[in-house]
Amino acid sequence: MSSGGDIGEVATQILRVERPLQLESGGVLPAFDVAYETYGELNPARDNAILVFHAMTGSQHAAGVNRSVPEAGGLWNQECHEGWWDGFIGPGKALDTDKFFVIAANSLGGCYGTTGPASIDPATGQPFGSTFPRITLPDIVASQMALLDTFGILCLHAAVGASVGGMLALTLATRHPDRVRTVIPISTGLEVTPLQRILNFEQAFAVEADPDFRGGDYYAHGCRPDRGLALARMIAHKTFISLRTLTERARGEVMRADTEFSSYTLSSPEESYMLHQGRKFVERFDANSYLRILEAWQRFDLLAGSGAKDLEELFSRCRHQRYLTFSIDSDVSFYPEEQAAMVEILKSAGVPTVRMTVHSTKGHDSFLLEPELYTPMLVYALEAVR
Repeated sequence: MSSGGDIGEVATQILRVERPLQLESGGVLPAFDVAYETYGELNPARDNAILVFHAMTGSQHAAGVNRSVPEAGGLWNQECHEGWWDGFIGPGKALDTDKFFVIAANSLGGCYGTTGPASIDPATGQPFGSTFPRITLPDIVASQMALLDTFGILCLHAAVGASVGGMLALTLATRHPDRVRTVIPISTGLEVTPLQRILNFEQAFAVEADPDFRGGDYYAHGCRPDRGLALARMIAHKTFISLRTLTERARGEVMRADTEFSSYTLSSPEESYMLHQGRKFVERFDANSYLRILEAWQRFDLLAGSGAKDLEELFSRCRHQRYLTFSIDSDVSFYPEEQAAMVEILKSAGVPTVRMTVHSTKGHDSFLLEPELYTPMLVYALEAVR
């Protein structure tokens, strides 16, 4: 782990934005909430802010300990209490809160306090459910730009994100090029690959096929589409960690005769491990939020609405920015070839960029688990433009 101090106890804040958010789908949210946390102090010049984007099922709670988020309802369980990037954020850590003001917000459509499908629709007094509008990654970025505006932050020192969070960092960088100086995409890509599209589709099918999903209107029925959401998580989880790590973790699983199956009997620790991952996930996440954010990932398109003829022209608008791109050599969710292609386009567009490859046995989840492998280059990149 990286050296440095701890953030300690923290609390989520809720920003109520009382102005309409025009969505790319054509829908409109007349007002919306953004759940966020901050670490460190914003300096008088308001130029030391770092915005951290979470991955698909993450939250605003990136560092420290937060034991209660009432707006998340029963989904804020013990697994959520420790910040998901606690090893990276804090005094003396990679994102040094003695120097930087770090902001993390829950994505629009999420289930941890930001407006999403489980939120109350003021027009009906009931959860939005199936009526919650389709969202895109630019919509998520737009909601967080509103948060930056309340702090008077005109230009971020850096935008950092991994996985889908990296796609959000790239979206901010290209949609709002004058509002960020350093961009750090970790284990992500410039487009949705065919394999990702297939895996994402399988997950959507799993959730929709659960009879308890009820077209997204399950909140009032006292049941949730837990089997479908658990299956979706299992489909995804095998891409988050390497098979070596999966096998090692599965050795500690207690084999059990599972009552969830009528005729099939579990026959390996790997099966038991995957079932456990699915079951514990449904206790902390909402199925509708999962589908909305999954669909936003499926529709990721940096060129859409940009007016640029290709990605090279798009990134030519970002020549004043600096990029540090991380690959993970064992990643099978966003293969290293995706970051290699990204760097080639950035270089062709004249954007200063450095690519680092992390050698890890832990796969895609390395960016959550191994701060010591990322910290030296993160410190270098964040200090280089101060």
